[in-house]
Parts: sequence; structure tokens; C-alpha cells
Amino acid sequence: MTSSTTTDAQTPSTGKRRFRAPSFSVQIIGSLVLGVLLGWWALSMGTVDDGTPEGGANWLTTTLDTIGSSFVLLLRTLVPPLVFTAIVASITNLRHVADGARLAAKTLMWFAITALVSVAVGIALGIIMRPGQNTTLDIADGSEPGRTGSWLDFLDSLLPANFLGLGANTSTQVAESGAVTASTSLSFNVLQIVVMALAVGIAALKVGRKAEPFLTFNRSALEIIQKILWWVIRLAPLGTLGLIGNAIASYGWDLLAPLGTFAAAIYIGLAIVLLVLYPVLLRINGLRVLSYFRGAWPAIQLAFVSRSSIGTLPLTQRVTERNLGVPSAYASFAVPLGATTKMDGCASIYPAISAIFVAQIFGIDLSVTDYLLIAFVSVIGSAATAGLTGAIVMLTLTLSTLGLPLAGVGLLLAIDPILDMGRTAVNVAGQVLVPVIVAKREGILDEEQYRSATSEDLFADDEEAEEIVDEAQADAGTPVTVGAPTVTGAPVPEGRDKNS
Repeated sequence: MTSSTTTDAQTPSTGKRRFRAPSFSVQIIGSLVLGVLLGWWALSMGTVDDGTPEGGANWLTTTLDTIGSSFVLLLRTLVPPLVFTAIVASITNLRHVADGARLAAKTLMWFAITALVSVAVGIALGIIMRPGQNTTLDIADGSEPGRTGSWLDFLDSLLPANFLGLGANTSTQVAESGAVTASTSLSFNVLQIVVMALAVGIAALKVGRKAEPFLTFNRSALEIIQKILWWVIRLAPLGTLGLIGNAIASYGWDLLAPLGTFAAAIYIGLAIVLLVLYPVLLRINGLRVLSYFRGAWPAIQLAFVSRSSIGTLPLTQRVTERNLGVPSAYASFAVPLGATTKMDGCASIYPAISAIFVAQIFGIDLSVTDYLLIAFVSVIGSAATAGLTGAIVMLTLTLSTLGLPLAGVGLLLAIDPILDMGRTAVNVAGQVLVPVIVAKREGILDEEQYRSATSEDLFADDEEAEEIVDEAQADAGTPVTVGAPTVTGAPVPEGRDKNS
């Protein structure tokens, strides 16, 4: 009788097995391959007749665009509440403003160091490859951009226009019939949100015990936001498919021919920074290069296909904390700051090579002083244009500082989306790198977690908790709740470090 009962009780655990999906990395790689195939299929389908000279997007291109843009929109929606609640929590967790000030100073110092070396790489490639003299473009095709960068942009970006740093843009369109339609879109400035969150966090520390209810609410809100974020990140393979497919279907590679040398110089520079400079800095600080790339891969690949540092920000912060062992109290400050001011691709390599290209195609000789100005703008200008989107803003700031024709920007816009993919990937890689290096030098990096980093650690805690529940239910035959502590919105098994 006892033997029969034991056999029956074990049946659920031996006879029923949960379906296990492929690993996250396999899903991402599969989505990239499928997205490329669908993108080429959509490109071969051509456009549809919608009454315009260039034609409209076909159904597959529209579908891929909708999938990709919807995923990025979901991520961007989480950015304002995530940044605000995370930074307030980090300030109150540190409890020592002096420590926070030292970490911030060292973070900015490493931002400047990597930007300076990156712009030196860009200048060297521009001089050696001479992209402006190896192009079939005519300067008559140039046109000035509608938005230019300014050194006063820093103050506009730093001072919040309202409590949440929100803004609204209204555009009007006039149809052939004469009807006028207006649309309004909301936007946010991450740097302004960072400033407000820092002020609120420091004020909460000064208020003391009376601020505890607010801080408790903030911690609860952060947990909820990060749980929703985990759900959205799970959609990354689907978003990757749509984003890469739409990029190929919309832009193809035909536009690269007239600017082949320029595009090659940009991507060679990006590769040198990502695969040479960053590994050298990691080794100098005693960190394993392979562990860094394994841990940062999800954010880097999403940045490549999404072309948005801000859209990738939630995932960037998660891999920095979860995969690479940077304490949440520091990462929640450094990563959002990096997303607005740390742009080795957009603010260093790209404007350096582009400025040299514009000078060469217009027949303008640059002096040593001009090259020093390019370096200065790349290191300092990224802060001046913080909160403003697009590498074009940084490029126009560089050209105007050097006195070069802004019309040269129009020559580069045709292939900008293709270049932006690599630029954004390097931006995000640097936004992960600097917090890791600073945390290591300050002795607060979880080195065991860093050494064991894989892209699967992004969801390891959640999966482990699910397995614990399933095994306990199978053994006991009753529902079981896992009472493990929770950090960053996910159950953490007992024995794991709270910052992992």
C-alpha cells in the first residue's frame, strides 16, 4: 500500500515535464536571422502605388515596422518612471552624498577618457582614409539640417521645464484639398528626469523620518516597474525581428555606394573602439573581456537594431546590474546619465570623421587647431547636447564650431540610419563599460557575478524561482509560495547576493 502511494505521488514529477523554450541568446540570434530573411523578402516585394512618386510601403514592411516600433515604444514608456524611482532609491540607499559625489566624478572622468580616445581614433581614420576625396557625391546635393546643436543646449537640457521633464511637439499638415490636420506628440528629457530625481532623493535624506512613507512607496513602485520591464524585455526576440527586418526593407544597402569609404571609415572606427579600446581598458582594470561581452550582449544587440540608446536604457541598466555585478544603487545613477552624455559612437567617432569628410569634399584644409577643436567638442559637446536625440545635432555643433558648411550634413543623411545602428551599439556598450570599471576600481563590483556573466543571467533568478515552485508543488502535491527575498523586481534564491 505504501509503495503504491509513493508511486502515485511521484507521478506528477516524473510523468509531466514543463516545456522549456530555447535560451534567450538562441531566441535573439534566431530572430536576427529570421528578421534579415523577412527584410530581404520585403525589399524584393518593392513598394505599392499610393499616389506618391516614391510609392508606399508594402504589407510586410508595414508589419515589420509596426512590430519593431511597438517594442521600442514599450521600452521608452518605462524610461521616465524607471529612471526617477531608481535614482531616488539609489540616493537613499547610498546614504552618503559624499560617496555619491565621488562616484559621479569618477564616472564623468571615465566618460571623458573613453570619448577622448574614441575621437582620436576617428580623426586618425579620417586623415588616413580621406572619405571626402573618395566619393561621387556633388556638393550641390548638400542641404542644411532643420535642427542644429548649440552650446546653450546644455542649460536647456539641464534645467527641467516641468517636474517630469516632459515636452510636447505639435505639427501641422496641409492636404491637397486644403484641409489642415494637427498632431501633438509627447517627449521626455532623461537628463532633466535625472536632475529632478537627484534633487528629490537628496531632499528625502534631509527630511529624515518624515520621508519614510514616500521612500517606501518609491521602493514599491520601483519593484512594480521592474516587473513590467521584465515582461517587456521578454519580447526582445520579437522586437529584434521587426526592427532588423524593417531596417533592411526600408533602407537596403544601395545607398552605400557613393559613400562607401565614409561608411567603411565609420564602421572601422566603431570596431576599433568596441573590440580594441574597450577590451584594453577592461584588461588594465583586471576584468575578463569575454565576461563583459557575454553579459552586455543583450543590450548591445538591441541597441544595434533599435538605434535608440534611450529605448535600450531599461535593458542596459538591467544587464549592468544583473549580468555584470554592478550594485543597483550606483548603476541606477550611472546608466541613465550615460544614456544622455556617454556617446562614443555618435559624439566622438562619427562627428570626427564626418567633419573631416565635409572639409575634404568642400576643399577646406584643417589645421592642428581644428583637430584639437574636434576633440574638445567630442569630449565636452556630448554634455552640451545631452537630452537631444540624434547624432546630427552633435555633428552640426562640431561643424559650426569649426566654421564648416552645414550644408555638408545633407550629403550624409541618406545612409544615416545604416550608420546609426553601429553608432548606437557602441554608445550602449560604453554606457555599460564605464559603470563596470568604476565599480571595480571602487571595490563594489560583485566580481564572482561578473566572471560568471552570461546573457542568460538576465532571467536566471526568475527561472530559478519558477523551477523551485514547480519542484515543490510536484513533491508536495499542493501550491507552494517561494519566500525568497526580492531585488530589482525578481525573486532571488536564498544565498545569492542582494545586488545580483
